[in-house]
Amino acid sequence: MHVFCDFDGTISIDDATDFILARLADPEWEIVERKWLDGKIGSGERMRRQIALIRAKQEELDELLDDVVLDPTFSDFVRFCRSRHIPISIVSDSVDYFIKRIFARHGLAGLHIIANKLSIETMEGLTKYTLSSPYADPSCLTASGVCKCRALTLERPRVYIGEGRSDFCAAHRPELVFAKGQLADYCFFQDIPFIAYRTFDDLTYSMQTALPALLQPQAKRNVAA
Repeated sequence: MHVFCDFDGTISIDDATDFILARLADPEWEIVERKWLDGKIGSGERMRRQIALIRAKQEELDELLDDVVLDPTFSDFVRFCRSRHIPISIVSDSVDYFIKRIFARHGLAGLHIIANKLSIETMEGLTKYTLSSPYADPSCLTASGVCKCRALTLERPRVYIGEGRSDFCAAHRPELVFAKGQLADYCFFQDIPFIAYRTFDDLTYSMQTALPALLQPQAKRNVAA
């Protein structure tokens, strides 16, 4: 078994990228956002253009990232999975640097993260932010910087947790989908079986009660190994 989980709006209470952009980016980021919402550009291009509009020193960025709030039940969910030797991968169309910084502050360093890669360069007092997308796929349904369906391994069963548009492509592949928000609506209209949730406490309960036959053998195999 392998758990794959979105970050923005799923693990974080609010969208961490929008939280940063609203406070540190040139107002042009909202024009880029509107183009994305209108379907004129893909999610990957949107992210790259918006991140380049951040106007702040790295220290200012770090300080603001420390204010991002996570679902308070996520840490317990991680402990639950680790106690049963269930690997967790964070699959996000957000920014690797953002996620790593936030996780480190919450004692969650070490989680496997698949996300857009941020480069930070400071020259003559100016800080430049450049985003690259090593996990992109031009044929991806959502034109995201991270094609989440490609990130899913062949290890089964696969559990996917998400809430937004960037999760649409991934929802077609896992054996079990937990969804809320836009992803729940998408799964409903696409006839994709899913379990609705609100917090990670709901997920822990569902996995404890609905998947005992899958979890127990997995734990035994890892302990024996």
